[in-house]
Amino acid sequence: MIPWFGDLQPFRRDPLGFFFERGTQSKEPFVKLSMGFAPVYLVADPAYIKPIMKASEDAIDKGRLIYKLREVIGQSSMVLSGERHRERRAVIHAQLARGLASTYVRQMSAIIRRQAVLLAREQVFDAHQAAAPLALRMISMILFGSGALSSGDENALVEAVHLVEDDLAAGMFKIVPDLPWVKRRKKKKLLEGRKIMSLVVNRARTKAAESSLLRSLAPLNLTDEELNDEVLLLFLAGHHTSGTAAAWLLYHLAINESLCNAIAHEARSVSDDTGEIRPDLLKNATLSLAAGRETLRLFPSAYWLSREAKQTVELGGYKFKRGTSFLMSAWHLHRDPRYWDRPEEFDVSRPHMKNPAYIPFGAGPRACVGMGVGLLELQLLALEMAASLEFKDVSPFPAPRPKPSITLIPPPIRIEVGLRQTVKTAAVA
Repeated sequence: MIPWFGDLQPFRRDPLGFFFERGTQSKEPFVKLSMGFAPVYLVADPAYIKPIMKASEDAIDKGRLIYKLREVIGQSSMVLSGERHRERRAVIHAQLARGLASTYVRQMSAIIRRQAVLLAREQVFDAHQAAAPLALRMISMILFGSGALSSGDENALVEAVHLVEDDLAAGMFKIVPDLPWVKRRKKKKLLEGRKIMSLVVNRARTKAAESSLLRSLAPLNLTDEELNDEVLLLFLAGHHTSGTAAAWLLYHLAINESLCNAIAHEARSVSDDTGEIRPDLLKNATLSLAAGRETLRLFPSAYWLSREAKQTVELGGYKFKRGTSFLMSAWHLHRDPRYWDRPEEFDVSRPHMKNPAYIPFGAGPRACVGMGVGLLELQLLALEMAASLEFKDVSPFPAPRPKPSITLIPPPIRIEVGLRQTVKTAAVA
């Protein structure tokens, strides 16, 4: 008989290895996990991802594992369902779509170019320490308009995230309660982190531009607390996930000279005479977009998702009772050799969007609402950094695996750069 909690220790010791081993070794589409009294299954076959994610909310919806995030992001759309969720999602989606078609390209490009100049002056930098504030400035621009955050605000937000992320991640599958003094310490950190984030958000709200995402939420008549919760979610999702992915993209540009040179050529082909990327030509920049997608394949920021059965459901002939949690691990599915050729290699020629095992943003109608913006950030980062910088050295190489927390945190990666003088002729192998 398998103990109720038999999988908890190996999961906590190495979540990425656990998901990969259990997923790739399974001959069944669903892997039963021993992680507590309630049933938990790892979805090993990508054919069942969309049916789960597209199911009606009465049958399968967000469950207790997602609801634990309320401690930080409150009653934001990530933990809501039904009409309230659809209403907020529709407003956010519409505003992001307007920005993608109009203002985001030029504003994001300007933010990235400024960062590239600073990195060239420093000559040596840590990939994540450079990418995190860059992602923060871009999501701040979308939320509030340009210049809403001071450098002090940026540092405060990064520190607040650091305060809460590890304890929150560790609590996702906690069965045995913490000892009272440990619980008090963690709660104090959560409250402190949330307080810092709320103070920064409140200051930034007073500076919000009329065209910002924040202003577009006004018709919803949210309370101050609800609005803060929504903005905190967008900050965490937009900053933390994009920042970790951007660090890995910088790493792959640095270790692959031919790819970097080819993207630099592509940047020239979609730019005007002043070197500004033209939004109308960006659809032709397929290589930089593929580099962003491949980065998210190897290092999906949201490395696992969950849903919970709200009633007895049947999937592919298997019946699952109410309260069953379904885990879907992008880390496993993106590296499973059954679904990818040479899965550990960085290969921009892969047909990512045709592969059902590719789920960096989830799947179905409830996929991440920021998917378009996230890919745009990575694409522009690849274009602007490749066009501006020559990458000279990377250490350590190869980079160690990321640290699994709420997202995949990159290890320290030292990159040496200089300003690019010429665009070298090179083809991607």
